[in-house]
Amino acid sequence: MISRPFIDVDLHGCRQDEAIKKIEAALKQVDAGTYHVRLIHGYNRGKSLMHMIQDEYRYDRRIRRIMPGDNPGITVLVIREL
Repeated sequence: MISRPFIDVDLHGCRQDEAIKKIEAALKQVDAGTYHVRLIHGYNRGKSLMHMIQDEYRYDRRIRRIMPGDNPGITVLVIREL
């Protein structure tokens, strides 16, 4: 299996419960070579998902920290520092 340093998850149009399922599936793919999981939720409608991600994963032991992405519609879960 080839390690992926960055995993992207598109959450556009997802409800919170659907988004959690997709995020959990992505976190199961994480291995020793993975640094970030990029969650693409969008800006306008994605704000509620952004807040849910921060609340749901803030204290998750698998995640080192949560940071904003390149634009306001992306949230990055840092698994390992680069």
